[in-house]
Amino acid sequence: MKIAIVGTGYVGLVSGACFAEMGVNVTCVDIDAKKIENLKNGVIPIFEPGLEDMVLRNVHAERLYFTTNLRGVLDDVEVVFSAVGTPPDEDGSADLKYVLEVARTVGRYMNNYKLLVTKSTVPVGTAVLVKKAIQEELDKRQVSIAFDVASNPEFLKEGDAINDFRSPDRVVIGVESDKAKELLTRLYRPLMLNNFRVIFMDIPSAEMTKYAANAMLATRISFMNDVANLCELLGADVNMVRKGIGTDQRIGSKFLYPGCGYGGSCFPKDVKALIHTAEKVGYEMQVLKAVEEVNAYQKTVLFEKLNNHYGGELKDKTIAIWGLSFKPDTDDMREATSLVLIKRLLEVGANIRVFDPVAIHEAQQNIQRLMSDLPIGKITYAKDIYDAVYDADALLLVTEWKEFRMPGWEVIKRSMKKALVIDGRNIYNNKELRELGFVYDSIGS
Repeated sequence: MKIAIVGTGYVGLVSGACFAEMGVNVTCVDIDAKKIENLKNGVIPIFEPGLEDMVLRNVHAERLYFTTNLRGVLDDVEVVFSAVGTPPDEDGSADLKYVLEVARTVGRYMNNYKLLVTKSTVPVGTAVLVKKAIQEELDKRQVSIAFDVASNPEFLKEGDAINDFRSPDRVVIGVESDKAKELLTRLYRPLMLNNFRVIFMDIPSAEMTKYAANAMLATRISFMNDVANLCELLGADVNMVRKGIGTDQRIGSKFLYPGCGYGGSCFPKDVKALIHTAEKVGYEMQVLKAVEEVNAYQKTVLFEKLNNHYGGELKDKTIAIWGLSFKPDTDDMREATSLVLIKRLLEVGANIRVFDPVAIHEAQQNIQRLMSDLPIGKITYAKDIYDAVYDADALLLVTEWKEFRMPGWEVIKRSMKKALVIDGRNIYNNKELRELGFVYDSIGS
């Protein structure tokens, strides 16, 4: 089977590589000529564990190809996946210009039946717009060619995307014709053989499922952070509370870990988009608005804790930060809590020493943009965790990379000016650190 995937970001590149690994002949398309040239030369534009090896293996096996020319591959494929970006507009709505441009390109150049499958996260009703865009192009050409549209939202976690694709909780597919269902059944047959659930439904429900899933996960995170903040005021330990409620089968233990706020390309964008979708039909998503407010506040908690420890006197203090990406196992800096923290520290004239095992390059670009709008502020990019804490007045853990879990605390204590640790992800043992002479602070305990 031959397919094309338009867009070579997290969704498109991971999906393309994984389909190729299953034996499908895949051509990945992107308008970014430099990115495509790099991919042809084995240079992967994103960090995702296992992705580079999979891409190189399938390119060598001649199952995975890269091009900037969608028109050139249309005649050879039945299925085209649209995995382009849907960045938020100023009002929070999803910008569909790239999605619709893919649809127009398909309509402009298709010469035989095509199934266009939207894999990007898009608002309910997008399939109608996609279908209209294709038909308008066919009408301009005065040709009648059959086509279908479908929705196949992705549920890939950055840092574990390959496992999520190959061993999914479920595959959600929205279709409106038997032919589309038959084609996608053939494509996903290897997953069905392993008893993974492929759930077919109508297209609006499939589009809504993606937003509802991300909104629910974001809600659980913000709820737990709200509980954590209350625990601190009441003298309760949120880690005990989390265990207590997580063992309830009606609730479960996942996404109940308190921390310093969620970020990334999905949760913030999708929560905003769902709120905007509701507003368009005259409904207010009151819970999700509160989720956003809690998360915005939570991203300031580490700074406020540090500020309280120093009585508001942070000018010229040296602050070490471990972890910059919005989560471990990715270099994605979108909506990262670290950027909120760094901005606040620079505003008060603190000196910052940062380390991240993967995201340093991406972080530098984002931080340079921050510093262009700020007065004084000194930032040092450390070579490792021990370099980061040199002569530091405090250590703040922002992203829970595995290599941060068991550091040499004796060495760290000797390197720091003041042994203050503020743990934004609650991964350290309070008793152990205090016995070693550290002042330890965390979220909700």
